Amino acid sequence: MFGIIRPCRHRLSERLQTSWMAHLCGLCLALRDDHGQLARTATNYDGLIISVLVEAQAAREDSSWRRTAGPCPLRGMRTASVAKGEGARLAAAVSLTLASVKIRDHVEDRDGVFARRPVAAGARAVTRRWDRQSAGSASTIGFDTAVLLDAASRQSELERSLRPGGSVLLVTEPTETATSAAFAHTAVIAGRPGNTAPLAEAGRLFGRLAHLLDAAEDQAADAASGAWNPLTATGTDRAEAERLCRDAVHGIRLALREVELTDRTLVRVLLAHETERAVERVFGSARHGASCRRPGTAGHAAADTADVITGKTMGDTAGGTAGGALGEHPHQAPPQETPPGQAPVPPWVPQGPGFTPPGEKPPNPRNLLAGCAAWALMACTCQLLCCDHDDPFSRKRREGFCERNDCCDCDCGSCDPNCCTGCDCDCDGCDCCDGCCCDGCN
Repeated sequence: MFGIIRPCRHRLSERLQTSWMAHLCGLCLALRDDHGQLARTATNYDGLIISVLVEAQAAREDSSWRRTAGPCPLRGMRTASVAKGEGARLAAAVSLTLASVKIRDHVEDRDGVFARRPVAAGARAVTRRWDRQSAGSASTIGFDTAVLLDAASRQSELERSLRPGGSVLLVTEPTETATSAAFAHTAVIAGRPGNTAPLAEAGRLFGRLAHLLDAAEDQAADAASGAWNPLTATGTDRAEAERLCRDAVHGIRLALREVELTDRTLVRVLLAHETERAVERVFGSARHGASCRRPGTAGHAAADTADVITGKTMGDTAGGTAGGALGEHPHQAPPQETPPGQAPVPPWVPQGPGFTPPGEKPPNPRNLLAGCAAWALMACTCQLLCCDHDDPFSRKRREGFCERNDCCDCDCGSCDPNCCTGCDCDCDGCDCCDGCCCDGCN
């Protein structure tokens, strides 16, 4: 899966996380149902924004836009409520068309395995089939994918005719046109004709942002391989590219304020906050550098050391620990005398994952054979990757790889709940806030 929108689970409330996954799974299943199993490889994070926009504008109840999907290995063999309907089908058609265009570009550029004739021939056959399938499914909901294919063909012509020193916005125009058309059609499907113009503007700026961020991310690799890059070809420096990206983010926020939505929370998080984080991920930012660090890093070293010396725990307050005086916490051991000439012994028992509270029997670990069998079963059902699970050998509770802090791009970890945890408030002043619309709005 690819895309510039990559929300970390620590920045989404439980409701928003559930809704986000419902749209992601709904897009994947719509691709499967309309276009076959191979089409599911076109699932991407940016494409599901189409489905989110349709549902956010709809006046119908949420239950009419959901269905229960069966067990899936990527969900740890669990059922889930997923998005359905015209929004998911439009997202699937757009994603499939854009995936077809991307594969065709790789074939024309002879990138990697696509340089081999048998692979290139097979890829061309796939792109032709996907073009026909996406056009057919999109026509049933009133959308013409020809605007996307036309934009892709104009993109190639612009790149060949562009001269050094030209405007980089000439190169991004076809992408802007394609995303503008897709965003605007969500208003048609949802029966909100008044939203067509502002959504078209938001889509145009989103297309510009996606194109520029992709160019900035790939610039070094393109230079090393000799591939064409719009920033290099036009002589646009990174400072100017960043300025254009930040202007696009601001323009998206302004356009969204004019859109009439039934529920704007997830739309605001994805298109207002996550676009800004995508810019910071590519160009860098020092917004959280001094005040927001992960526990255990340099920013927390002094605090962690002080807690170790004083015996404070996470529940401590200014007046003492949450469980009473030192040594009276239910998970603390009695104070111990310090032997002469030795450092003080911390008067508590370590707590948290991997430690068993006093009085509780530790889990019985599996032997090698049983552990390997449990590991194989959990690996085949994707439980090791996609959901919390008991360790196949020690039986201790573990987080799935996809849910660990180390695999997300959250830049402030768990140090400030208001910074990372998404909120469900309906605040339109989000561009005056730092991360969360509930904290610090004027």
